[in-house]
Amino acid sequence: MDLKKLARALIPDENLLPPESYEEVYPPRNAEKGAEITRLAPSPTGFIHLGNLYSALADERAAHTTGGVFYLRIEDTDEKRKVEGAVESVIRSLKYFGIKFDEGAEIDSPLNKYGPYYQRQRAEIYRSFAKKLIEEGLAYPCFCSAEELDAVREKQTANKETTGYYGAYAKCRNLSEKEIYNFLAQGKPFVIRLKSQGSIENKFTFRDAIKGDITVTENDQDVVILKSDGIPTYHFAHAIDDHFMRTTLVIRGEEWLSSLPVHLELHKVLGFKPPRYAHTCSLMKMDGATKRKLSKRKDPELSLDYYRKAGYYPLAVVKYLMTVLNSNFEEWTLKNPEGDYRDFKFKIDKMGKSGALFDLEKLCDVSKTEISRLSAEDCFDFLNGWVEEFGFESDKKHFENKEYIIKILNLIMGIGGKKRRKDIERAEQGVRLLDYFFDDTFTHTDVFKTYRGDKSAETVKAVLEGFAKVYDPADDNSQWFAKLKAVASAAGFAGETSDWKAHPENYKGSVSDAAEILRIALTGKANSPDLCTIMGILGKERCLERLSVEKCFARNAAAAEKN
Repeated sequence: MDLKKLARALIPDENLLPPESYEEVYPPRNAEKGAEITRLAPSPTGFIHLGNLYSALADERAAHTTGGVFYLRIEDTDEKRKVEGAVESVIRSLKYFGIKFDEGAEIDSPLNKYGPYYQRQRAEIYRSFAKKLIEEGLAYPCFCSAEELDAVREKQTANKETTGYYGAYAKCRNLSEKEIYNFLAQGKPFVIRLKSQGSIENKFTFRDAIKGDITVTENDQDVVILKSDGIPTYHFAHAIDDHFMRTTLVIRGEEWLSSLPVHLELHKVLGFKPPRYAHTCSLMKMDGATKRKLSKRKDPELSLDYYRKAGYYPLAVVKYLMTVLNSNFEEWTLKNPEGDYRDFKFKIDKMGKSGALFDLEKLCDVSKTEISRLSAEDCFDFLNGWVEEFGFESDKKHFENKEYIIKILNLIMGIGGKKRRKDIERAEQGVRLLDYFFDDTFTHTDVFKTYRGDKSAETVKAVLEGFAKVYDPADDNSQWFAKLKAVASAAGFAGETSDWKAHPENYKGSVSDAAEILRIALTGKANSPDLCTIMGILGKERCLERLSVEKCFARNAAAAEKN
């Protein structure tokens, strides 16, 4: 059979560059020895999940700790699954978590010399190499219909055989020249398949950059390399792209291990040295007493949108994932609590060989720590970013007054004080802590309690009216507290804690109980930061309005009804 004639008939493009010319178009990168060239290569399906971030972080760290390059390639060979805006979503989502690309699709970079970075735009390159394989007798046309392939699969399944297009089931592998040209004359659709040179009888040892030596069976499947529309399959495109984009390390999930023999054979027949492969273990979670893979259907925390909407601090998510990626990262953070995670010497061979357990509670702890370290400005930016995307209209209005919010944050986060607040794990929680500082979101969540030997309403009224009469925003903390003690004593509370402890039967409660009445009236909560400072932030007019007995009791009654 005249294979060159056949190649021209199957791929008639006359303007294709010869395959060898692409070595000059995409020359080896000018990179230092040991520098890793890595890539994230998602399909534009619109769903980006925790596994993508996990892999992207490993790719980015592997590249940047070695002085290499991390690029974005979009594997859009499956047009049916394409979602508009998906690429921008990938870039935006990863940027939120501090993962940035050096080059690639939609990235404005002087390094963009190895594109296009969309596979559908590289069709001529793939067709050139497919034509070469046909000329060498390493690829052939397959005219089998979907129905015929389904029937083969059903027969293989019934016989408990490996499914696929191989051996005796590779019906078109040995078509005669006459049969091929007859089918072409009839206009019968066809795909181009690899004519595999492998045998499942042969095994060899492959060195995985994470898992170490693994035993692999040769590929014997005649996989499709070009679909009927002339667009390549993932297998074929990735082998060509990784070579000409000069990828040195491919980090991917262990579910791709089954495709490894195909990819190694494709590199071999194309005449390329394959990159190093590193297969990550799946992200797992505890479900009761058992460990299982994170699932799109069962686990909302698999979606990256989950972390953005809930408002986890992005750096905390990254730092937590670093502990999953490299077991010694946690030890490093203990020695370098204020250190930049990018200073940590990330190593591929330190990644786990078995299932990586994802612990949401541990992530929450990391997020609490990171948020507790923020300055008031940084805390404002973090919360405001969440509010702009996910907050209520009232939240957006509140955050227009940055100066006022900064005052509040300095207080409620303990910024500048001896003890920083460490119980806020998400932006949503932090924003809700601001509610009582604004009239449109102020409500009572706690209610006044009954006090010893008197009706609560009368006692509450005495404290509210008594303090309203003497309150002066110019008072410092000691003056403020002296007035509170005097009001508390007049209302039947012990002005001194020692008196309350010595003779509790003589009082309705301690001065702290009187302070709680004020606190609930002013904040709606039984617990809050320093009340004197809160009143200073609220301002005298707003404080007196909240101390108004009639309005205060109305709010408290509504809270009691809810509770």
